[in-house]
Amino acid sequence: MLINIYCAKCIGIDAVPVTVEVNISTGIGIHLVGLADAAVKESLLRTITAMQSLGFRIPGKKIVINLAPADMHKKGSGYDIPIALGIIAASGQRDLPLLDKFLVMGELGLDGGVRDIPGALPIVELADREGLAGCILPTMSALEAVEYSSVKVYGAETLGDVLRILSGEDCEEFLARNLLDCRAEREHPAPDASIMDFSEIIGQEAAKRGLEIAAAGGHNAILIGSPGSGKSSLAKAMAGILPPMSLEESLQTSKIYSVAGKGNPLGGLMRQRPFRAPHYSASLAALIGGGSENIMPGEISLAHNGILFADEFCETPKKVMEALRGPMEDRKVTISRLKAKVEYPADFMLIAATNPCPCGYYGEGDRCTCTPSKRLGYISKLSGPIMDRIDIQLVVSRVDARRLVNRRPAEPSAAVAERVLKARETQKARFAGEGIFCNAAMNSRQIDRYCPLSPECRALLERIIERMGLSARACSRIVKLARTIADLAGSPDILPGHISEAAGYRFLDRQNLI
Repeated sequence: MLINIYCAKCIGIDAVPVTVEVNISTGIGIHLVGLADAAVKESLLRTITAMQSLGFRIPGKKIVINLAPADMHKKGSGYDIPIALGIIAASGQRDLPLLDKFLVMGELGLDGGVRDIPGALPIVELADREGLAGCILPTMSALEAVEYSSVKVYGAETLGDVLRILSGEDCEEFLARNLLDCRAEREHPAPDASIMDFSEIIGQEAAKRGLEIAAAGGHNAILIGSPGSGKSSLAKAMAGILPPMSLEESLQTSKIYSVAGKGNPLGGLMRQRPFRAPHYSASLAALIGGGSENIMPGEISLAHNGILFADEFCETPKKVMEALRGPMEDRKVTISRLKAKVEYPADFMLIAATNPCPCGYYGEGDRCTCTPSKRLGYISKLSGPIMDRIDIQLVVSRVDARRLVNRRPAEPSAAVAERVLKARETQKARFAGEGIFCNAAMNSRQIDRYCPLSPECRALLERIIERMGLSARACSRIVKLARTIADLAGSPDILPGHISEAAGYRFLDRQNLI
């Protein structure tokens, strides 16, 4: 008897259909075919043990299990439950009338328990596209897709729960939305204590202004200053002024985290923008993403729609630093291997921080002990192509001793976040239907459409470009930055003052730091 069970495989942030075919006929042995990796092949022993622990028998016949399509590699332990269901149904031990109506995935424990799998959100989307009645997933995985209302999503704790759902019994208590209601009564997200408030940072008004503009338009920024000047604190405080993600942004980011096995532990989509801060010694694969055939997202994709904080940026290996060029411009990353090619979104804000020299104290009186050649070699690690893609360049100086001792209340992050949110709402209305969410993501066509310049602004921009020797990319980024400054000011048009302020943030293009 031939039985088909529908499941899936994730490629990037999308899922493709996989069918587990189980046939029992005369003969002996259990045969698993269909380009399965070691984890899938080991599932036979796990599945058989789990079935026996629940009182099911293993037929003494030839069992052929095929994972179709046979030319695509299958990885992971999520095929345990489909294989178990196929053996149970094909041997006639249980009648499962809804077996062909659901997409089923999950790992089995030896006691018949069900363990979580990555990629729940893409799997549920696939079930919707394929016109299935719903999905049956492990409980924690199902909670990730609780806000996806197009299909029914069931969460199971044991193989017995899966059998109950597929047998047609009334199993409303297993629906993810009901599971989340019960879970929300006893679990509440704890506030993130690592997020600083701007009111806690003394001084640095110019840097705060620059970071406010960066947050309002999604622009990249770099902070250059001596140790202890507040670079890291300013970067961490940015997480408190970013607006909440829209539904579309939240779905994109949640899918990346779901594929990476880092879904929201409390259920539902991610609402807080990600803040990723990898160490400067992180490998190229960890930052960009990689793997042989199971290509996983890296830090730049995990920072999608959020912040990638690169502390001690000049200490980052040259190869890793330069690998950011493409993603910063294209807002996506394509990872190619001999047998696989995967594209992940990577629309992040790069907030970098670095010292001006190896000792860190250049510009702070006579404290610097570096020679000019050392300073040149250190700051030249920031290559032209990388700096060309950073819109806001800020110098963070030491705070005056009197201000440091006589602390005065500064503007809180809540007030800054209110202005940033208003500017983002303006951009959301402006780019409705364009597929982008902020000014920094505009292309040339959109710049021409949404950033018209008056003759006075054009003349000013022309003088700035000639005097600073800016590239075409830097020119377009100044215009986008000026559009954000205008949005913060509530101005429908870009004014000369906005152009001047935007150009003033590109001091590294015209100033020799050594």
